[in-house]
Amino acid sequence: MEIPSWKNKIQVVQNFEPNSPLLSGNTMGIYFESPSKNSLTIHFKPLNEVFKEEVLATENGILINFERDLIDEDDIEYALDVMSLFNKYPRFNLNELHEVRRLWKSIDLIKTEYSGGQASYIMLKTLLKVLLLHLIRYQNDGFLEQDLNQKRVFQFLELMETHFLNETNPKFYAHEIGIGLKRLNQILKEKLNLTAKQVIQQRQITEAKRKLVRSEVSTKELAFELGFGSLSSFSRFFKKKVGVNPSVYKRQK
Repeated sequence: MEIPSWKNKIQVVQNFEPNSPLLSGNTMGIYFESPSKNSLTIHFKPLNEVFKEEVLATENGILINFERDLIDEDDIEYALDVMSLFNKYPRFNLNELHEVRRLWKSIDLIKTEYSGGQASYIMLKTLLKVLLLHLIRYQNDGFLEQDLNQKRVFQFLELMETHFLNETNPKFYAHEIGIGLKRLNQILKEKLNLTAKQVIQQRQITEAKRKLVRSEVSTKELAFELGFGSLSSFSRFFKKKVGVNPSVYKRQK
């Protein structure tokens, strides 16, 4: 039986365990646990991070794990709001019964669609967006204090989402944040286990894959759009990161 392509982009797991596999390292995760009937604790796993083992120690938690493609396919404002949601705080708690019930309703709709025999990628993506928009609204009401380094990570990611097509030099981002490049890399290594250059390259690859699959531009146009001086340099970069050259990747998809 052929596995639907969207199964590689989103998974919903009941009773997720610390050693259970995620879709990939470049995914986002939300883990929901209910300490009591009237409360809900929500844990966030940003890109390139992992959940702490103690987060997954409960027996009745639910994980929603998805590739960043699901937010990159939308408008930039929504993508930035989601990046903010995942990078401002590692978790927050809801204690208002009507809000808890509203979130569980959204989660149950996603679970039902995901496990149904006629599951639709568009429907799953739409239901996930509704859930994320609820979480963004709750978070914007104000919860936990944000530590300075986490704030700088978010500043970097926000700047990168806006400028990565034109600015691929990490020094630009360090200057905009107001710290040295060495310090920026120290913070990113601590929080994401990646340097600024590696995060930028990862974002370039994600954008390249998206546009290759959609056939929005030619491979040559895409190379220059992503800041490469030639098609050959882009092809070498893409093959090194993905394992095949852009043309082969496009045909495979």
